[in-house]
Amino acid sequence: MLKIKRKTLALSIPLLLGLMIGCSSEQPAAPTAVDGADEHRIVSTTVAFTEIMDVLELDLVGIPTSSKPLPPRYDGITEVGFVKNPDLEVIKWLKPTEVLSVSTLEYDLKPIFGSADINANFLNLDRVENMQQTIRTMGEKYDRPQQAADLAQKIDQKIGEIEKRIEGKEKPTVLILLGIPGSYLAATEHSYLGDLARLCGGINILAEQAVEYVAPNTEYLQEKNPDIILRAAHGMPEQVVEMFEQEFKENDIWKHFDAVKHDRVYDLEEEIFGTTGSLEVIKALDEMMNLLYP
Repeated sequence: MLKIKRKTLALSIPLLLGLMIGCSSEQPAAPTAVDGADEHRIVSTTVAFTEIMDVLELDLVGIPTSSKPLPPRYDGITEVGFVKNPDLEVIKWLKPTEVLSVSTLEYDLKPIFGSADINANFLNLDRVENMQQTIRTMGEKYDRPQQAADLAQKIDQKIGEIEKRIEGKEKPTVLILLGIPGSYLAATEHSYLGDLARLCGGINILAEQAVEYVAPNTEYLQEKNPDIILRAAHGMPEQVVEMFEQEFKENDIWKHFDAVKHDRVYDLEEEIFGTTGSLEVIKALDEMMNLLYP
């Protein structure tokens, strides 16, 4: 791991973030037969949207290839490849009326979909509030307003509970690191992970940054000296955890952080803490509270 010593923080790195969300050159299996023509033929290219569509009681004609089990509603539905590497031929063959992806991948994927004449819709899940609005919008669009309202309300109820729990508490300062094998970024409060911490009262030490992720300057971060360090492993979690352990062991500067001295460095579980919003949000908020206020 090379130690970065720039005095100013870099802007976000969309290509690196795209890799964190996942990529693969593996091709999906041959598609199954397409169902009869429907008014809406929706293809979901992400697990998060697939799960949201299930709660909204909406059928799909295409689902992402994923190691994570998807809702039983979509058993036997055609797989369209991995989130960062969709199979454009399969998607076109399905003749979708809408293809769903996330806004954090728009920079990388919009040109790819465009070259295949596929009009993908990149929806915003990068903050909890944005995810709720996206859910409501989808509910209105597909005549599922009640299902959407119920889901958004559950999230609101959890946020309300947390606001009461943190009232009067001393709020900890937080540094959030997001890594893939060989590299990592620091997440600001404008990222989904940063937003979760913010909702739980955590004060992000990079609050002055206007982007979602920045290249970390360890000397600058040490000057900020956060109470807690959260490490998120994505893409290949075991390798990333190992990378972080090696970085914190071999880079001498980390031992000067109060979070390290007081054993307040925590690794976040990937299935709960994704880089974009998901239906794990309520569990993620509960877990974040446990980490910030042990």
